[in-house]
Amino acid sequence: MCGIAGYFHSKPSYITDRHVVQMVQAINKRGPDGSGTWTDNAQVVLGHARLAIQDLSPAGHQPMQSANGRYVIAFNGEIYNHRTLRKSLEIHSEAPVWRGHSDTETLLACFNSWGVEKTLQATVGMFAIALWDRVENKLVLARDRLGEKPLYWGWLGDILVFGSELKALKQHPDFEATIDRGALSLYLRHNYVPAPYSIYTGIEKLMPGQYVSIVLGQNRKSVKPAFFWTYNEAVVRGLDQPLVGSEATIVNALELQLDESVGMQMLSDVPLGAFLSGGVDSSLIVGLMQKQSQRPVKTFTIGFSEAGFNEAEHALAVSRHLGTEHTEIYIQPKDALDVIPHLPEIYCEPFADSSQIPTFLVSQLAKQQVTVALSGDAGDELFGGYNPYQFTPRAWNYISKLPVSLRRLAASSLKVLPLEGRIEKLVDIMHTSTREDFYRQMISHWKDPLIAVRGAKEPATLLDTPTSWPLVKCRYEEWMMAMDAQTYMVDDILVKVDRAAMANSLETRVPLLDHRVVEFAWRIPLHLKIRQGVGKWVLREVLYRHVPRQLIERPKKGFSIPIASWLRGPLREWAENLLSESRLRQEGYFHPAPIRYIWTQHLAGRSDYSSRLWSVLMFQAWLEEQGR
Repeated sequence: MCGIAGYFHSKPSYITDRHVVQMVQAINKRGPDGSGTWTDNAQVVLGHARLAIQDLSPAGHQPMQSANGRYVIAFNGEIYNHRTLRKSLEIHSEAPVWRGHSDTETLLACFNSWGVEKTLQATVGMFAIALWDRVENKLVLARDRLGEKPLYWGWLGDILVFGSELKALKQHPDFEATIDRGALSLYLRHNYVPAPYSIYTGIEKLMPGQYVSIVLGQNRKSVKPAFFWTYNEAVVRGLDQPLVGSEATIVNALELQLDESVGMQMLSDVPLGAFLSGGVDSSLIVGLMQKQSQRPVKTFTIGFSEAGFNEAEHALAVSRHLGTEHTEIYIQPKDALDVIPHLPEIYCEPFADSSQIPTFLVSQLAKQQVTVALSGDAGDELFGGYNPYQFTPRAWNYISKLPVSLRRLAASSLKVLPLEGRIEKLVDIMHTSTREDFYRQMISHWKDPLIAVRGAKEPATLLDTPTSWPLVKCRYEEWMMAMDAQTYMVDDILVKVDRAAMANSLETRVPLLDHRVVEFAWRIPLHLKIRQGVGKWVLREVLYRHVPRQLIERPKKGFSIPIASWLRGPLREWAENLLSESRLRQEGYFHPAPIRYIWTQHLAGRSDYSSRLWSVLMFQAWLEEQGR
């Protein structure tokens, strides 16, 4: 895990590495173990901030040049099968004389022998790559299949800039920090800015499984990213080739697949551990780690004094059963509140998933003992764990039978009543005409962001264009799972963990996002994922071979904090300052009226608007940080 940055002049001109040094410095927490730059007279500059994980010697330093001098790479991530790739090169007499044992050197040798697309398809891992071909004067940017590693890119006139975080790109003197109001409206809807958009006009995120090539002298308008792997295709293949056999056979096969992924991701030259919440996913990953480890696995949990948010006792019980070396810390409200002023700097664009706070704190805790931590993320999206997968199909089946005109009339009538929680959300979405729009509205934090954002037009996303998506015959639950995996998981869950961990110079790994696990999971029939109203059935069956059922079976709490009550208490003054009518009006991004309305309603306890308020507050705090 590291950070990369750089720029490329598409037209011949004088170039220097002066700016890239500042770009790398801006993301130095991603790589505090060293930094480097590389400049080519043919207009490219690569920069790298290193967090040493494999091959801690100078042989792993980046940017790194291939043995024959043709390729230069700046690489963030891990290639878990790089030893296998090396053996393949050696068998076919394509390997150079190895200088070290880093996966970076392996990648360079593969690019040299196999080319870009074949190499990307051969990898098992997470990555953001900038590769310069000195023979063809070509720059290639690439992002891993599931989007674990971030990569921003965009044009500043004839200069292409790129980097792991926006804060790196902003260091280039030609960068213009113009806020994209359309992206801002998407942010209010989702609590994050979905790819390929960024909060800044003209800057994009490379999509998962994408790469883009730019040749010196090429017209920038002809530069188009291409995919070397897509989630859609993985889903379609899986649904077309479902696993057959007994339930026990499928459970056995899944455990073998997970064992291999966990084993590969435990390879490290530095101390390694895992996050443990005591839930299904993290307990399973830790159980499989302990199964393969000769020593107790180091595990980390944070607890809360508020009973409704605390799962530390369950994590401790799982740890004791598995025999891990467990570290826990109970945080007080002040501990969490102290993190809030730092969030705008940690998250380089507005981000409003409030579990960002405990994620930062557990990463901080883990970093005291390890440099790498495995997590159980992605289990819900792959195996049907989220509650909406159970109740949404039933709700749509009932509502869709009513005429749209009757639904709209009922919604209008009910809106005059004081409503709470799910009932209020249900009223808001009764007028939807398709199941896709029903789900889109259900997961929206602001149902109509344009009432709040001034001068915006909301851009389209994958959720807005379901007819272009190939799964027209899949089950509703499967459609939701696939959509969440390409939107919420990539732009919320993975962003949250990456930035929180990297702010503590901690590498995180996600065994469930080995693309082979993903492809295998989509071959498992839905009835083995969701059974009798409970998700992740097949995953639980693997888990119960390692952890007793009674330690796991309980209602899901999630990894959250009591933001609603804090906004009425210790955060009230901070929030009031950011949400003042005069400030909103002067800054010019939001219409004050709707925001002031939900703020006063929330303070009065008439409704819980904490989610919508948090998104506005995180933007306001981020905006304030940009002005410093």
